[in-house]
Amino acid sequence: MAEWYTIGIALFAAIGTFLFGFDTGIATTTIAHQSWVDYMQHPSNAMTGAVVAVYIAGEAAGALTQTLIGDRLGRIRFMQIMCIVVTVGTVIQTASANIGMFYAGRVLAGFAVGGMVATVPIYLSEIAGPHQRGLITGISGCGISFGTMMSNWIGFACGYAPYGPAQWRLPLGIQIPWGVIMFVGLATFMPNSPRQLLRTGKVEEAKREFVKIRRDLQSYEVQEEFALMHAQIEYEMSRDILSYKEAFMLYRRRVLVSIVVQTMTSLTGVNVIQYYQTILYKSLGIDAHTVLALAAIYGTIAFLSNCITTRYLTDQWGRRKMILAGLSGIIVVEIYAAVMQRVFQNTDNRVGKGFAILGIYLFVVIYYGMLNSTTWLYGAEVLPVALRNKIMGVAAASHFIVNVAITEAGPSAFANIHENYYYVFVGCTGFFLFAAYLCFPETRRKTLEEIASAFGDKVVDVDAAQVARERLGLQKDNVEDGRAEQVESNSSRPSPNE
Repeated sequence: MAEWYTIGIALFAAIGTFLFGFDTGIATTTIAHQSWVDYMQHPSNAMTGAVVAVYIAGEAAGALTQTLIGDRLGRIRFMQIMCIVVTVGTVIQTASANIGMFYAGRVLAGFAVGGMVATVPIYLSEIAGPHQRGLITGISGCGISFGTMMSNWIGFACGYAPYGPAQWRLPLGIQIPWGVIMFVGLATFMPNSPRQLLRTGKVEEAKREFVKIRRDLQSYEVQEEFALMHAQIEYEMSRDILSYKEAFMLYRRRVLVSIVVQTMTSLTGVNVIQYYQTILYKSLGIDAHTVLALAAIYGTIAFLSNCITTRYLTDQWGRRKMILAGLSGIIVVEIYAAVMQRVFQNTDNRVGKGFAILGIYLFVVIYYGMLNSTTWLYGAEVLPVALRNKIMGVAAASHFIVNVAITEAGPSAFANIHENYYYVFVGCTGFFLFAAYLCFPETRRKTLEEIASAFGDKVVDVDAAQVARERLGLQKDNVEDGRAEQVESNSSRPSPNE
């Protein structure tokens, strides 16, 4: 039951990353509807491209805002604010009367999910036990792929809808309730991060949340793990990191790994392939409706691959092995896809074109199965608590900024150098494979505090006296909770005179 409690919390928190995946994907089909083009009075190619560009710019701004106020507000409060912003943004998109209004909704929604997509993995990594942190935090990645899948299938279904505004307003409107639902959950039953509470000096509240979350531990294990967590966070907070320069000086390798792992995912080409897969299918001579169906199948494979590896590999096999295997697989598959497309795209060979499509599907299996299950988790867990929010915000912003550059270049690149654009990503992925092999340590089954040792940083020794102090504090809380329950029980029991 203890495990299912944490899984339930993770599934609910993943609404935030679902919104990221869905809102990112739904724009592709929205701007493809002739009804949207006509309603917006035939915007130019540049204006249509800005629908994606302003959204990614909003994501980068949201991620950077997280670095400024995320720690001050705390995980729960910051996510609540992002829920409000994303709800406003999706309402404006759905009700848009002109292209300017649509841009405004896209910017607001992008801002919210940009702040949310890095905060959710941080939050989940801080409430998960070391033996299941890959599963719990990996659920946030599954939220992204589930959102992508749903946007693809809804886009396919809307291809059958009658011409008119409902054809594109309905898919956008589906997003509206989810921000409200998540806000209510955050305000009622979602536990706060005990590590964030310790960071702000709220020790007693942190104890209560830790006991509630870590129901899988025996009493003495709770005391030992909480004492280690408390001592390590106190040590890290005592180092007075006041600037990014100091953060880089004290934790250079950990900061670089967190940023590199997010930049790396963009430079595998995943967003280019995802955004422009319809162009790739059309270049193979496939009709428009089949193109939408193939895109929906792409999203489904992404989600299923992500779920399977999150459940059976991330904690069992380890983050380092998954990243190295994923990068190696992407290099092989992108070379294969480039060769297949070069050989068959201008022929009538249907079997050959099937092999070219297989290259795109093999890519999605490897990327979502190996990297999307791991990278958001790894980028959060390698950082000390004093820097986790700030550096993850910078890492997410770097992810979005690099995406803007390579995604905007996509149509021109495919038009001019065709399938050779794949080789740009092969070269980048090869570089990151070498860097990951040299610099990415394994973090599997370590507490967030013990991970410091994998980077050569100090892990505080917790003596018996400190464990005893934590034991007394936890026992006191348990006694007080028991007394409160007893009082409540007595007050509800009828008196003898009744």
